[in-house]
Amino acid sequence: MAHKKAGGTAKNLTGSNPKYLGVKLSAGQKAKTGNIIIRQRGTQFLPGKNVSVGKDHTLFADKDGVVSFKNRRKIKYDGRMVMRKEVSVA
Repeated sequence: MAHKKAGGTAKNLTGSNPKYLGVKLSAGQKAKTGNIIIRQRGTQFLPGKNVSVGKDHTLFADKDGVVSFKNRRKIKYDGRMVMRKEVSVA
C-alpha cells in the first residue's frame, strides 16, 4: 500500500519575475538629479531637456526640476512619421 496520496502534475509554476516597467514620475512632479522617470523596453518615450537614457532605455533626470511631457514627431527609417512622447525636466 502507498504511504502517500498520488501527487498531480503542476503546469503553471514556471514564470519570470515582474520587471516593474512604466512611468515612475508623472507630469508636474518634482525630480531630483538621478531620479528614474520612466523604465521602458525600447524607446517608446524620448528624452528631452535635462533627461538622459540609460543602457536599458531607462529615462532619468540630469538636473533638479519639474517633469513635463509633450508630443514630438519622429521620422522612422522607412520615411513614416510617428508621434512619440518626449520627457523633459525644467
